[in-house]
Amino acid sequence: QVQLVESGGGLVQTGGSLRLACQASGDISGFTSMGWYRQAPGKQREFVANIIPSGDTNYRDYVKGRFTISRDSAKNTVYLQMNSLKPEDTAKYYCNLYIRRTDYWGQGTQVTISS
Repeated sequence: QVQLVESGGGLVQTGGSLRLACQASGDISGFTSMGWYRQAPGKQREFVANIIPSGDTNYRDYVKGRFTISRDSAKNTVYLQMNSLKPEDTAKYYCNLYIRRTDYWGQGTQVTISS
């Protein structure tokens, strides 16, 4: 059974940085993608960034140049380095793993940016 555990959320001021981590347990060999989504109050969950086994990455336009996704395959962990944070980045961030035609989700970690 695959499980995802996120960490690293918190409260920072505008312009600050945070680093989120998502560790997967279970057999994730052959995964299709691993990444992050976010959901702000009253809004739909939206894609933020992901990484595929080759190391290629994809980003939502709004976070390009500010966020960086990376993976430590030995630890089954994906990181999201978030810099130059804005109040609009405030949301609950969810880790996502797509593997064997199934989406797995973490419980989410809250990121709050104060102005």
